[in-house]
Amino acid sequence: MAERDSISKHRDANMTTRVLVRDIMNSTVVSCHPDDSVNEIAKRMKDERIGSIVIMRNENPVGIVTDWDIVTNTVVQDVRPSMMKGSDIMKQLYTIEGEESVTEAARQLRQKNIKRLGVVYKGRLVGIISASDVIAVTPELVDVVSEKASLIRGEIGRPIGNVSGYCDECGEWSDLLQYVQGTFTCEECRGEAAAV
Repeated sequence: MAERDSISKHRDANMTTRVLVRDIMNSTVVSCHPDDSVNEIAKRMKDERIGSIVIMRNENPVGIVTDWDIVTNTVVQDVRPSMMKGSDIMKQLYTIEGEESVTEAARQLRQKNIKRLGVVYKGRLVGIISASDVIAVTPELVDVVSEKASLIRGEIGRPIGNVSGYCDECGEWSDLLQYVQGTFTCEECRGEAAAV
């Protein structure tokens, strides 16, 4: 029950469907030590095919180095990457809870003018969410929200049970959502409600 209250409390006011940060984050956190050279960090990014590395000291994130940081702090400055450490060019790693909505992640990315957020769960870094991750799910969100809005307004004549999306009660994906009393619920939650 507490989990449902938490989900309801954080639900976006204008959106019935809610996608969480944990649903789209990259769960592999690739890291380096602050004393690693920028050259080593760049090689690791190339090997992992990623655009950023979390800088960790004793299992604690202390910053982030992006491909942009490497370009602006070494290449443009005509400094050899092997002569600089990750700690010399790293930036602050801003974080967000995994239970927050993708909308909130987008808001923070925009407000802080950054492209990546660390995702934390119980005080531990568990993933990274990037602006491109948010953009990748946006078209699907718009489609789902548009379809639900059309159903609510009665513009679509097909059965509501055919709607796919996230359940407003439990937050899980379902292909059989039904719109009842202002919320979309999955089969399981409708069964739970009937049993109460």
